Amino acid sequence: MSSAWARFALLAALLLAGCEREKRVYSGQPATNPAGELYQENAYDVAQGKRLYTWMNCTGCHAHGGGGIGPALMDNRWIYGGKIQQIYRSIRDGRKNGMPAWKNRLTDQQIWQLAAYVRSMGRYVRKDVAPSRDDALNSGKAESRRERSAPLEPGR
Repeated sequence: MSSAWARFALLAALLLAGCEREKRVYSGQPATNPAGELYQENAYDVAQGKRLYTWMNCTGCHAHGGGGIGPALMDNRWIYGGKIQQIYRSIRDGRKNGMPAWKNRLTDQQIWQLAAYVRSMGRYVRKDVAPSRDDALNSGKAESRRERSAPLEPGR
């Protein structure tokens, strides 16, 4: 009987070792990240960005990514560029045609998290990083369930 339990425990350990998901860093993350790549590769940061998107009322202008008063965030057409660094600058500094600057209301880390979430709307982050469920009663599909957008144009 103990031999069967030992085999079962070994099999369970092997199965659990095979289930590798991205590693989350909950503390010790640098306050600034010049490349911004770490934030869009971390599910925790993307989820935090999703919460900030709701809390800062980004839906008021961009809806749930489909656009409204502000431009859509789910397509591959970006006025000021769709790379995470360009999105970060748009959020931090604002834009002359209505986008407010958030540098005095959000920390650098929060702006990077928000930029990472915006990237997830267009499916520009890995599927295991994108939020897999809606945290509120949103009308659209969760980011990991949406169709992937066409690649960004070169240089954008």
